[in-house]
Amino acid sequence: MALRGNLRDFTITQLLNLINLANKTGTLVVEGPSETAKVAFRNGKLAYAQIDQEDSSLASVLYKAKKLSSGQFRSIQQRAAHIPDKELGLLLINAGYLSQEDILTNLQQHFTDIIQRLFTWVEGFFHFDNDSLPPDDRISVRLDLENLIIEGSRQMREWEQLQDEIPSLDMALKFMDRPGSHLRNVSLSVEEWRVVSYINPRNTIRQIASTTKMNDLEIRRIVYGLLQAGLVETTRLEGALTPTPMVRVFPMEDKEEQKSLVNRLINRIRSL
Repeated sequence: MALRGNLRDFTITQLLNLINLANKTGTLVVEGPSETAKVAFRNGKLAYAQIDQEDSSLASVLYKAKKLSSGQFRSIQQRAAHIPDKELGLLLINAGYLSQEDILTNLQQHFTDIIQRLFTWVEGFFHFDNDSLPPDDRISVRLDLENLIIEGSRQMREWEQLQDEIPSLDMALKFMDRPGSHLRNVSLSVEEWRVVSYINPRNTIRQIASTTKMNDLEIRRIVYGLLQAGLVETTRLEGALTPTPMVRVFPMEDKEEQKSLVNRLINRIRSL
């Protein structure tokens, strides 16, 4: 079975389903607009995953999962950077720092997180290399694809809904003229605050996504939440300029109202 094509015609979920049903062994290479992912499989099960040059070493995965302290992580980098992951894993197990189950569980979660990121990729090209396997020095896993496929299907349904609600990323946003009552029940995440800080009629949603390094699904998800909360509304683009933080341009004539809204947003962020 030769797998090669465009993500516009074949989704990641559909690819995983084919690999699962055909019990494929090899590596799926996905080239997105700015990143390339390599996902390896053995007999239709997830074995390994990596995006570009991101540090997917065992030490880095365990440190990000808070299974290693910063001191332990630095020590490994300084004294054992040359040791293959498989050997490092054995050393950590024999030293009593972690169990084999701890290591495999955290690697599985790391690889799963990468697959979930791929579900948000809607543009790019892919091919399946039957002769490519995980690097010999890395620890591979055996993870069933069924749950990942279900999650991918859920994200695709969400994506279709968000496309209906926000059909174009070339629209601009502005704050509602009188958002007062809406803000009382709004709790913004760090990612939402990053988007909010660039909202004004001179910035398109696409510009904001590029500046905040968010993909199409992520930016649509946040903008949809802000629209539903009654905090913002779509508006005509006033000019294609470099995205500007909202503290410079605010679509309100009442200066006291501007100040009140900014202060309340800042207070909300501080309370998170």
